[in-house]
Amino acid sequence: MLYDLSDKVYVVTGSSTGIGRCIATKLAMHGANIVLHGRKPSDALNEVAKQIEDGGNETHQLYADFSDISALAPLVDSAWQWKGHVDGWINNAGGDVLTGHWKDQPFAEKLDYLLKTDVSATLMLSRSVGKRMTERFKTSPQTVSSTDPSTGVIVNIGWDQAWQGMEGDAGELFATTKGAIMAMTKSLAQTYAPHVRVNCIAPGWIETKWGQQTSEYWNQRAKGESLMNRWGSPEDVASAALFLASPAASFISGHILPVNGGFRYSAAVKNATD
Repeated sequence: MLYDLSDKVYVVTGSSTGIGRCIATKLAMHGANIVLHGRKPSDALNEVAKQIEDGGNETHQLYADFSDISALAPLVDSAWQWKGHVDGWINNAGGDVLTGHWKDQPFAEKLDYLLKTDVSATLMLSRSVGKRMTERFKTSPQTVSSTDPSTGVIVNIGWDQAWQGMEGDAGELFATTKGAIMAMTKSLAQTYAPHVRVNCIAPGWIETKWGQQTSEYWNQRAKGESLMNRWGSPEDVASAALFLASPAASFISGHILPVNGGFRYSAAVKNATD
């Protein structure tokens, strides 16, 4: 019962691939109907929708480019209109500056992009969602119990190394932006308590697109910085998201949960290059 999400509605931003896709399908496996989000329509998002619907749950697709702040409010409005409410919101979407078009762009442009897509979008969406959830539970209170608490849920995505830092451009970029998300989580949890629980997952080295094509140096470093001596998987993060989004975590808010296999400092040479 603690993981029963039947008839609940969860929004997962950035749910076409990788961690977001895994979170969406994991929540659906436990009964949730899912609002899927992508920057634009795609075959990948359609595949996620089909997978969830084949399992007996409903999906609804929404599109928004998080580098455009004016697109955020309409996204929240549309998500609520689908079923008339939202029980949980997973802020997974974030900018990718390690692969594709952004890989070779100047540092300042990458920073500006990440501040928009990660920091501003996460904060503005959380504020809008938190206010709506608070109003819903204030005006239509449910019976509070350990298995069915009358609270909404917001889960953000940070980064485990934002705590201690990492050398190089990528370390500086993601420590700045993901660190901000981790910090805002604690304030948002206080703002919207007791009607909304707000938590954050801080993934370590997760084998997504970049990890699958990286050099042997980074492959060994990723394994070496985990006590489990392996890359994490999107499934590992999705399992944590399910826990925080479910009634099983009904007494947890303002928490940052590392999903990194137990961090340890690597013996890698800081100045090593690919």
